[in-house]
Amino acid sequence: FFFYLRRPPISTVFRFMKVLLAKQWYQRRVRGIGVAIGDWVLDVTAVKHLFSPELADRCIEGQSTLNALMAAGRPAWTEFRNTLKKILSKDDPSLQNNSGLKASALIPATEVTMHLPAQIGDYTDFYSSRNHATNVGTMFRGKDNALQPNWLHLPVGYHGRASSVVLSGTPIRRPTGQILPSPTATAPVFGACKLMDYELEMGFFVGPGNNFGEPIKMENAADHIFGMVLMNDWSARDIQKWEYVPLGPFNAKNFGTTISPWIVTMDALAPFRLPLEPKVDPEPLPYLVEKDSYQFDIKLFTAIQGENMTKPEIVTSSNFKYMYWSPRQQLVHHSVTGCNMRPGDLLGSGTISGTEPHEFGCLLELCWKGTKEVKLGESGEIRKFLKDGDDVVMTGYAQGMGYRV
Repeated sequence: FFFYLRRPPISTVFRFMKVLLAKQWYQRRVRGIGVAIGDWVLDVTAVKHLFSPELADRCIEGQSTLNALMAAGRPAWTEFRNTLKKILSKDDPSLQNNSGLKASALIPATEVTMHLPAQIGDYTDFYSSRNHATNVGTMFRGKDNALQPNWLHLPVGYHGRASSVVLSGTPIRRPTGQILPSPTATAPVFGACKLMDYELEMGFFVGPGNNFGEPIKMENAADHIFGMVLMNDWSARDIQKWEYVPLGPFNAKNFGTTISPWIVTMDALAPFRLPLEPKVDPEPLPYLVEKDSYQFDIKLFTAIQGENMTKPEIVTSSNFKYMYWSPRQQLVHHSVTGCNMRPGDLLGSGTISGTEPHEFGCLLELCWKGTKEVKLGESGEIRKFLKDGDDVVMTGYAQGMGYRV
């Protein structure tokens, strides 16, 4: 996964540090915080002296993940971002006029190794696109019963496996499990998943947590959300079909969830807020009401490249603005029982689908439960579900005046 970037996102990277041992120079891999600047990565540790001592000591020095910065809260995030903007300004001499510092702090992106940006303690996935939920419900229950009675009243979600959240580029193995051998079968067989699917999602990382037993209030929810990543919540549809009643997906989802390495902060996404359309209706219970309802205008794409194809072909073109429930509502509902959230927890949006077929966020919708073929551009290849060797490429951007995030 990747963003085409103009504003700097944050992640953790391995960089190479030259050290002198026994009068010989060796390269040592050092893990730390990196910020993407075009085709370069700024090694934040190398410029830590340009931040306030408190922020440098607490959130930068010796940090191999972003958890400390996430936990530090909005004042620290604002200071971190403002300092970065100052350092990278053409009018600031701290980096511009220091060739030695530039040489050590700016590293070609091709020379760094990306890592998960946070130590993820817990992972929850939601089901918050009305278009997606309606489509799936229509397939399995009919148009009149597409949405379950609770769907318009709360953000439906389930607990996933943090241990199998992996970085973009990590190979995903086709899972095995119990599946029904035919539509009329009443007993399962054991075998490899035949209906492997992607789910186009975004996820957000929790910043400061809440105390056990103390829910996060809507008026404070934005201060608990650090930033967003692209996400693919891989799905084994045939395993899920057999197992999901009555408690929802289990093995059909736990074998892999892929995220992008770069986090785009909520402050960087603020210019791309859009009024929530259509409005949430009926109005939810008071604890879920947002006085300033909005989503984000983030264009999202999924492409597939088969083993015999020369390039990926786009099959989904969607937008985050289609989400019915917002990240704030998801977080507030998750904690309303007093569930304690922690810095670095990951919450997934659920599959993001628009109203038109080309905006459907997974193959299950695109092939309408196997009744339609999905053409992969002009390659001559078709899909209903993923084949072995397929590469799934998810990209996204928010378009500003003369720049993209």
